[in-house]
Amino acid sequence: MAAQGNEAPTIIKRKKVSGGDGHHGGAWKVAYADFVTAMMAFFLLMWLLNATTEKQRKGLADYFSPSIPLSRVSGGGNGAFQGDTMFSEDVKLQSGIGATKENPTDASRAQGDSGVAESTENEALKKIEEELLGRGGESMVSTELARHIVTRVTDEGLIIELFETEQAKLFEAGTDVATPLLRDLLRMVTRVSAKVENDLAIGGHVQSSPLVVADNPVWAISHARADVSRELLQVAGLPADRIARVTGFADRKLASANPMSVRNNRIEITMLRSK
Repeated sequence: MAAQGNEAPTIIKRKKVSGGDGHHGGAWKVAYADFVTAMMAFFLLMWLLNATTEKQRKGLADYFSPSIPLSRVSGGGNGAFQGDTMFSEDVKLQSGIGATKENPTDASRAQGDSGVAESTENEALKKIEEELLGRGGESMVSTELARHIVTRVTDEGLIIELFETEQAKLFEAGTDVATPLLRDLLRMVTRVSAKVENDLAIGGHVQSSPLVVADNPVWAISHARADVSRELLQVAGLPADRIARVTGFADRKLASANPMSVRNNRIEITMLRSK
């Protein structure tokens, strides 16, 4: 019993361990992981911006936009349907690019009937213009005739301008008597016009008179020359029902800054766009 009383008492020391301070903790790891994730998302975004087209980016934006209806038409693809559904013309509720009939894109515009017709008409008019200027592979216009032809495309249609020079006249001076040059030009116009079905408008233009007279003949002469051109076109084979109008413009629409220049003596034939 005495021996037991001499034993040293057992002492248990409890040490309280607290969380690490500063770099000994783990909070910085969470912040670093968030930073790395944000950087990865940033570089992924930059890669997508560089590797996608404008239409594809539009599709991505539409997909994540909460205002886009369920029936989307802009998918961002570049396949057969250009990222649009095959029913895009029939979908009424649309946003993003909007309904194709109200706010058409270049790709969707050609899908509608009117877009296809307009594109086909433009190609036909462009081909005729190239032939008239002697640039077409099957051009029937001689170099001599091409010197008297100027063409331009407007909202109204393809304007074919036949003009005279000091050396080569379209009409006898001061009259509506056509020269062989004009007859050849109008036969050529008739041949190329047969490739389309567009109506034609004919306008006569003349130079100003150097003398001021009470009864200025420019109105009568310009209209008479336009009407003679109409007759020659029909003689060459142009159907009469394709002539939409015949107008005399006198000297009101000059082609040259000099109102008395012979360059103002011209016949303008407009291949009108389809309605």
